[in-house]
Amino acid sequence: MRVAVAGAGSVGTAIAKELSANGHDVVLFEKDPEVVARLRPHLPVRWVTADACEVSSLDAAGLAEVDVVVAATGDDEDNLVVSLLAKQEFAVPRVVARVNHPANQWMFTEAWGVDVSVSTPQLITALVEEAVSVGSLVRLLQFQGGEAHLVEVTLAEDSPAAGRSIADLGIPRDATVVAVVREERVVVPRGDTTLCAGDEVLLLVMGSAEPEVQRLLVGAQAPGPAHPAAP
Repeated sequence: MRVAVAGAGSVGTAIAKELSANGHDVVLFEKDPEVVARLRPHLPVRWVTADACEVSSLDAAGLAEVDVVVAATGDDEDNLVVSLLAKQEFAVPRVVARVNHPANQWMFTEAWGVDVSVSTPQLITALVEEAVSVGSLVRLLQFQGGEAHLVEVTLAEDSPAAGRSIADLGIPRDATVVAVVREERVVVPRGDTTLCAGDEVLLLVMGSAEPEVQRLLVGAQAPGPAHPAAP
């Protein structure tokens, strides 16, 4: 896979290093030549000393040929510009953007070319809630401009889904069970998979289907999602 990463800070370089180690073709954009000179010997990727917010720089680096762009700078405005250019000017299939300030989360949508946005504070909050919350939906990741979410629920003893198969639940069309974690073992979900109290159920859900998913897995009187979407 060909991946372009914008920003050679701690986040960008860590992503580039991991992807390169996994065998992917990585190009890393950094506009500060001193940073490039310092890091190039330690990170064997293709370096481009240029501003990733400039169309000419992206074009010269062959952005039209990449599969994924990761906007990982420490500036939200720059990440939005990189995302928009990648999607609109070069039709990059997948754009992942870092959100530095949670208050800006609402802007990281399809309108700005973002397919997946990642906010470290929100992700850590979600992971904390996922670890301690039983019987409530927790949003882990947001996709496609906020309309789709990866959610998780640990089934409580009184969950209406406990003891029932996935097929019998009647999961809405705009939601799908992607994994079930049971006693630290991943169960590949099938129609005849019977859910049990204590199961961690991960689902990909469109926003409109979330209330129904909550009713089926948590119950009608349960509280709303533990991690609300940004306004």
